[in-house]
Amino acid sequence: MTDLNSLDDKVAAAAFRRLVRHLRHRTDAQNVDLMGLSGFCRNCLSDWIAEASAAQGAPLDKEDARAIIYGMPYSQWKAEHQGEATPEQLARMQESVAKNAHDEELLDEALDESFPASDPPAMTDPTR
Repeated sequence: MTDLNSLDDKVAAAAFRRLVRHLRHRTDAQNVDLMGLSGFCRNCLSDWIAEASAAQGAPLDKEDARAIIYGMPYSQWKAEHQGEATPEQLARMQESVAKNAHDEELLDEALDESFPASDPPAMTDPTR
């Protein structure tokens, strides 16, 4: 089975919740580093939750979606866990985000199939 859309929703939801719990635990994994390695971060996940909830007719606002991912208000998480990004981290992030643009058409197509709400959020600022 390689078709992501054939994955049972309960299995996908359980895996997603495990990922979120892992990210809540690993506060040392900074958003800028996640962006630098993978081109997405906690804020992207919260944006995707907000988009998916809107598509289902039960929209969440940005702050509520972030609280789901962070396990607390974003402002609190930022104050307690987010450090100042170094020039090196920002450069890695920009390089990584550029790779997202290369696959933008494929990403848009995949998101259209799974989340028809809208295009993916811009992934240029780990503090958004």
